[in-house]
Amino acid sequence: MKNSLPLRYGQVAQFFHWSTAVLVLAAFTLGPGGSERRVYSPAQDFERQIHETLGLCVLGLLVLRLLWRLLDTRPVAIQLPPWMNILAKAVQVALYLLLFAVPASAIVGAWLEGHPLTLLAGIQIVPPVGLSHDLGATIASVHTWLGDTILWLAGFHAVAALYHHFLLRDSVLVSMLPRWVPFLKQE
Repeated sequence: MKNSLPLRYGQVAQFFHWSTAVLVLAAFTLGPGGSERRVYSPAQDFERQIHETLGLCVLGLLVLRLLWRLLDTRPVAIQLPPWMNILAKAVQVALYLLLFAVPASAIVGAWLEGHPLTLLAGIQIVPPVGLSHDLGATIASVHTWLGDTILWLAGFHAVAALYHHFLLRDSVLVSMLPRWVPFLKQE
């Protein structure tokens, strides 16, 4: 009996995967970083607006991605040792949790510190919660730590995909690559 599952993720799933990666990297790279005074200084307005806009885009994309995941067909599962399956699932769950926690902690931290979210074009979303500056500052610190963590974990995820491709020679990496990527074609 022939398996009817595809060998690759579909174009929509690939779009969500790679768009999320680009947005997270851009938000991390373009964020003003530093103390509250530095982040909210007028000199950092544009960088902060880009960072906050990208963060909200990550959150919105995460919601769409999870909804699509409920409907989408996944590719044929590759036979791996149980420990690899467990580790892969743990990393995947951790990345999804971080994709939610990083922007959520930024939003809550900023609002509790008394700062509105300021998006590109000057759109502001004022804090709907009461001021608790110390708690907001703590959450903002957690946001910084979570942001670093998601980059390290995504890096580990990328190295694991390359390990699968070049050393194990399986289709784990190829299953998430668009067909037009020439140097890694495998079918």
